[in-house]
Amino acid sequence: MRPENKPMPKQPTLETERLILRPFAPSDAPDVQRLAGERAIADTTLGIPHPYADGIAEHWIASHQAIFDEGAGVQLAITRKPDATLVGAIGLVGIVKGHQAEMGYWIGVPYWSQGFCTEAARAVVAFAFSELGLVRVYAAYLLRNPASGRVMQKIGMRYEGCRRGHVKKWDVLEDLALYGMLKDDWLNAEGYSNPTAVVKIA
Repeated sequence: MRPENKPMPKQPTLETERLILRPFAPSDAPDVQRLAGERAIADTTLGIPHPYADGIAEHWIASHQAIFDEGAGVQLAITRKPDATLVGAIGLVGIVKGHQAEMGYWIGVPYWSQGFCTEAARAVVAFAFSELGLVRVYAAYLLRNPASGRVMQKIGMRYEGCRRGHVKKWDVLEDLALYGMLKDDWLNAEGYSNPTAVVKIA
């Protein structure tokens, strides 16, 4: 149990050229339910149900602080700077201190093809390597969803293989493409010097 006189660690807020990545708040639940509730989002993700029932978003958001306190993960809302509009989510799960974590993300359908996911992913990778001290970040996507793979490629991740029929989505076996990045890859990636990769931590 946390000593009463020890403050709870603060979840990070990251800033890029166009975005603020911040901790989710309870007030975000309606927007999360609306965006994540689209069938197109559930169709290409493994952890998002459809239909997206009442209460799921609230429960998910309420779990974030405890997971962060344990050092096991961090989840951030992707919001636009000019109007604070919530456009999606991105995070690290399965954090192994000093080693690695898996990155996952989703973007609401109205905000597809605007580069938000790539910009957010660059920021989270930078945070993982420069602030969390990790040496590897990995990610995976359903092979039939190449748009997700392009995000991984754009930020300098390398293809590491394909697990055929590795997961089942709605009773259909799916191939899972695997990508990964080492800290040295990140330091040498073209995106490292890109202005959108500059991260300010609040």
